[in-house]
Amino acid sequence: MKVLYKFLAAVAMVILFAACHENSVEQLPRDEALKVLDQKIKQDSKNADLYYQRGSLLIALGREEKQSSRFKEAIEDLLKATSLDDKKIEYHTALADAYFAIGDVSNSYSTLQKALKLDEKNIETNLKMAEIAYSSKNFERAMESLNIVTEQDKDNRTALFMKGRIYVGNNDTTNAVIHFRHLIELYPDFAPAYEELGMLYSGNGNKLGIEYLNTALRLEPKNINVLYALAQTYQDAEEADIANEYYVKMLEIDPQNKFAWFNRGRLELELYEDYEAAVEFFTKAIDSDPNFAEAHYNRGLSYEMMGDKTHAEACYATAQNLGFDKAENEKMKVKH
Repeated sequence: MKVLYKFLAAVAMVILFAACHENSVEQLPRDEALKVLDQKIKQDSKNADLYYQRGSLLIALGREEKQSSRFKEAIEDLLKATSLDDKKIEYHTALADAYFAIGDVSNSYSTLQKALKLDEKNIETNLKMAEIAYSSKNFERAMESLNIVTEQDKDNRTALFMKGRIYVGNNDTTNAVIHFRHLIELYPDFAPAYEELGMLYSGNGNKLGIEYLNTALRLEPKNINVLYALAQTYQDAEEADIANEYYVKMLEIDPQNKFAWFNRGRLELELYEDYEAAVEFFTKAIDSDPNFAEAHYNRGLSYEMMGDKTHAEACYATAQNLGFDKAENEKMKVKH
């Protein structure tokens, strides 16, 4: 789930910028801070900490701009920092973070191993190791790293949240709920824990799910994941009008959200029987993702219901070429 990576990315930024405090570059806009560091490195090209600061800043910019080139630049800086001083654990951890950001799990893992040789109990390094193990679905290895963290800091929010996510991944709902409830007792304003509880309860048809999701939404009013979960929950409960309201709210925040357009199309096609509106919404979903096979197929169904066999057959052919799965489509049908 995206919320885990979103939260850990925020934590990583806090960690990576910690060293910048001494030189006050964090007080500047990022582009200006980058220029300042460029100049400082020109003046002192053997200063490992300056390369670390610039690498950390480039990672933050990479996440902000969603540009892989920033992460690659960060890797160059952080490799330089570790070559100048290989005894700073934060340099290795930052380098592992940059590798992980471009999907290089192997180098990220090996870099963290170097960091742990310097300090096997380091909290931030173990959190990063847990993140990598979790992403590879190596839940046992992830839990080992998290236990090292909670042995030193029993209320560590990141570690407790990740443990809850691991229980979810292992289908251990009982322990997942226990962990997330403990989290909101410790951190009453921590929206991701409410979101997870909302998902767990809603998945079992429990109305508590809506309460938790609404709390998460109150804390993070523009959280697309929560809005979508609420829409799905009401749709499953056959309250399509309320579900549609949440899809509309999603699109106000993210006009290109293909799932919101697609589900609005399903409601029009299967419940409201407004086939022209259904075609419009499925087209919007396709505009957002031309390879969205289910949207092509359902647009075909809408055209067929309108008596337009030519367009319907063209849509069906496109869906088939994109690997359309009819069984999966049937699972998404709206309840009447």
